[in-house]
Amino acid sequence: MSAPVNLRRLAALSKKEILQILRDPSSQLIAFVLPVVLLLIFGYGINLDSTGLRVGLVLEDTGTEARRFAESLYASPYFRIVPGETQAEMGRLLTEGKVRGFVVVPQDFARKLTRADDTAPVLVVTDGAEPNTANFVENYVRGAWENWREARWEQRGETLPNPITIEPRYWYNPTAESRNYLIPGSITIIMTVIGALLTSLVIAREWERGTMEALLASPITRTELLLSKLLPYYVLGIFSMFLCTAVAVFLMGVPFRGSLLVLWLCGSLFMGSGLGLGLLLSTATRNQFNAALAALNAAFLPALILSGFLYEIRSMPVVIQALTYLVPARYFVTALQTLFQAGEIWGVLIKSMAFLGAASVFFLGLVALKTRRHLE
Repeated sequence: MSAPVNLRRLAALSKKEILQILRDPSSQLIAFVLPVVLLLIFGYGINLDSTGLRVGLVLEDTGTEARRFAESLYASPYFRIVPGETQAEMGRLLTEGKVRGFVVVPQDFARKLTRADDTAPVLVVTDGAEPNTANFVENYVRGAWENWREARWEQRGETLPNPITIEPRYWYNPTAESRNYLIPGSITIIMTVIGALLTSLVIAREWERGTMEALLASPITRTELLLSKLLPYYVLGIFSMFLCTAVAVFLMGVPFRGSLLVLWLCGSLFMGSGLGLGLLLSTATRNQFNAALAALNAAFLPALILSGFLYEIRSMPVVIQALTYLVPARYFVTALQTLFQAGEIWGVLIKSMAFLGAASVFFLGLVALKTRRHLE
């Protein structure tokens, strides 16, 4: 009985696939250039940190206390202050989108500070069309207000009557920079492109070029055919993953606290599901355009939207949250963010690897069942 895999035939078929990749400019572009370009776009183009917000300021009270409070706003790294004369002027700028909010120091600001409670109201108006930005403006103004109050009491040689002091501490991402968790998630999107989109073309290309009939007429086995389509793109995917990791760590300064061996293992399991899905679509459609379109909808878009890479899963409707459990990218995003920011937390990694392994077995098993050694 002959072995299911002949190494000489497998090597020849893999060489043929590698030569096709090297002779296809689009495949080279997707495999070698697109990963770095996407990583740079995600790393520098997507930023969830709200800094440099344009905020208007109207000083109806031009006294010493009001000017000192204004100085605390100017000193904040989160604001770019746009001075104005009236509330109507600032309302127009807010409507036109030229400022994200504005602060009004009323005329009786200094007078109310002399009261026994030593407080005075300040008006903060924000653009509720963007709720997150509006909350940022409100909280940052509140922080500037608290800093000004503390400085004012210190200048008077007194202690601010506030028995609770909040000193926030961020675990795993001490600088609280969104880039540190966006970039690991972006590697998932890149590997999805390499795994699903490229492999979605390989079987369909053979059918369109008429070479599949020649392959089926040869003595190759189904296992050899599938392995020859999987191995080159697996190598490309793993190479892209380590290339993106190197760019993220050495160029962008994103910390990596895990093990490269565990990273390779998680990447291999994820590539199994991505490659399997791509080959399944390619086998089912037998048309490159339809296969690429199907891969875009079945792999890339779910990985982008439902993986937790950009959008918090817990904030989604319950039905959509349940749907995310079927997306392998969700578990790979969790594994990568854990390895980059926290290191090897096995309680998280083992669960993610188990789901990724099950997804790989499922999709590769479907490919094996769908692939036939005869023409229909």
